[in-house]
Amino acid sequence: MTQPQPLGPGTRHPITAHPATARAGGTAQEFLAGVRMLLRGLGLYLSNPRLMLFGLIPALISFALYLAAFGTLFYFISDIASWLTPFADGWEEGPQELVRLAVAIAVLGLFVLVGMLTFTAITLLIGDPFYEKISEAVENRYGGVPDEIDLPWHKTMRLSLADSIRLIGLTVICGIPLFVLGFVPVLGQTVVPVVAAFVGGWFLAVELTGFPFYRRGMRLADRRRVLRAHRPAALGFGVGVFVCFLIPLGAVLVTPAAVAGAALLSRRALGFPIEHR
Repeated sequence: MTQPQPLGPGTRHPITAHPATARAGGTAQEFLAGVRMLLRGLGLYLSNPRLMLFGLIPALISFALYLAAFGTLFYFISDIASWLTPFADGWEEGPQELVRLAVAIAVLGLFVLVGMLTFTAITLLIGDPFYEKISEAVENRYGGVPDEIDLPWHKTMRLSLADSIRLIGLTVICGIPLFVLGFVPVLGQTVVPVVAAFVGGWFLAVELTGFPFYRRGMRLADRRRVLRAHRPAALGFGVGVFVCFLIPLGAVLVTPAAVAGAALLSRRALGFPIEHR
């Protein structure tokens, strides 16, 4: 194996996709294999009460912050809707209220969508040391990482912040058009939700696999390249996480398990064992 190099702003790790890219079984089986990585991560997480406690603390903090932000937005939503619709100031009361109600619902819906797309990134930043421990524990369970690059947590957090900002920007850019298309009759209730799940799932898979790749001296570009070579499995994992996040409090409960599953997905994509020898 090629010796990893220290992470830096311009560093690119020489490892690309592992030859296991051409796995037997086809796209559907690979997609299901990705879903199984999430389920296995959930099993590993539930079997270790200490990991559960570590993982829930930052997720609860992040959830509280988002809930407070939503509550504030909801409190001022009438003023915001009025500010966004000055053209309706002279209208009759009925049409004016209808337009501003639609705008208020759209603003709240957009906040929820952006919140779903950014929750993982913010939670991982808040709980960087906690989730690093979860990811490391999973890797050690299956043989660890040869030539592991041991970075201090503050450096990992700095790298994670830089990569997360890029991913948040991309998710918002992709999410807003999907949100708008959601108002299109029929298309918005059938095709758009499926596309949103796959787009959101892809970004979640890229976001959650950060720790295992940093551990190997690999940055965001390397992560995306490797996962693209294993796209069906990455999508199976990410879509599974996305669907779990739609459940009330699902993001809080599932994020730590998703970190564990992401460690398995990363090991599989990079050709490391994910079964006990």
